[in-house]
Amino acid sequence: MKIKQINVTTQSIPLVKPFKTALRTVTQIESILVKVTLDNGIEGYGATVPTEAITGETKQSIIGVLQYRLIPVVIGRDIEMIAKNTKDVQTCCVGNTSAKAALDMAMHDALGKHLGIPLYQWFGGKTHDHVNDMTISVNPTEQMIRDAEIAINHGFSVLKIKVGKEAKKDIERIKRIYEAIEPNVVLRIDANQGWTAKEAVRIIRQLEQSNLPIEFIEQPVPKYDIEGLRFIRERVNIPIMADESVFSAHDALTLIRCQAVDLINIKLMKTGGLREAYTIASLAESAGIQCMIGSMMEPTLSVLAAAHLAAAHPNITRVDLDAPLWLDDSNQFPFFQGSEIHLPNSPGIGISYPS
Repeated sequence: MKIKQINVTTQSIPLVKPFKTALRTVTQIESILVKVTLDNGIEGYGATVPTEAITGETKQSIIGVLQYRLIPVVIGRDIEMIAKNTKDVQTCCVGNTSAKAALDMAMHDALGKHLGIPLYQWFGGKTHDHVNDMTISVNPTEQMIRDAEIAINHGFSVLKIKVGKEAKKDIERIKRIYEAIEPNVVLRIDANQGWTAKEAVRIIRQLEQSNLPIEFIEQPVPKYDIEGLRFIRERVNIPIMADESVFSAHDALTLIRCQAVDLINIKLMKTGGLREAYTIASLAESAGIQCMIGSMMEPTLSVLAAAHLAAAHPNITRVDLDAPLWLDDSNQFPFFQGSEIHLPNSPGIGISYPS
């Protein structure tokens, strides 16, 4: 079955409240939607967002590279040649990972619909269900405490605390949030590259002395500071997770060889799609490093695609896929409800759009 046509459209989706990290503040997302149409009329969908602070891509660059570089690579090809199609998209140009992810996703969606199976089945079938977390944005401490309490009242038992803007205040923030919430809640700490290696060691050691239930510390130092990650990991007991340091399987291999991290956070917008994400998870598995799947502030479609992969790969043991819950987006309601993720059994990713 041939790829007959590929269309690119855009839409703005407002957030229900601002999303703040050490890198940026988001109040709405500019979503780019890719539709792959096969010659039998089947339509597959993928989506992406520009995240300049992380991938370097803008709305205009994503649309341009899709239209003039990526789409010409696969138009007219058989959709069942998914391995070659996705590899050629991945290797036809450098970078542009968010643009690649949208096309990769749309082709997988079309293939799943063509074969009549959900996406998780294409990747080997569901191995486990995941409990979602809720992100607590960087804000004044009192606001972060209120947000944490609201999340717990909505059934969340895992909170991802954003820090990294003010290293001296981060310890106090984390402690005060934990003091205000239930003792059985697990904390994930994400510095978003906001600390130096020495600051990270000092902060983490103080957190360890407080016996807080911290599952891991995510990306404490800038993405290029692999030596810094190793420096921290060798001096603390709380597991260290890489996020922005890992865009590709090659990046993951570098971290493995350097023994720099305990965990890896995979995101489709960084990897350029499902194919590379699966490869990273398998490579990490061979090294005994578990993975989490996360997302940027993305539309429900792309986050749901990530959830399919997370359910299927045995080495993806955690998810951080709360982005749809931040969006004023009716598509999320059947699939993302509190801390539960409900994967559809319909073919492909499970979301369709009016033609």
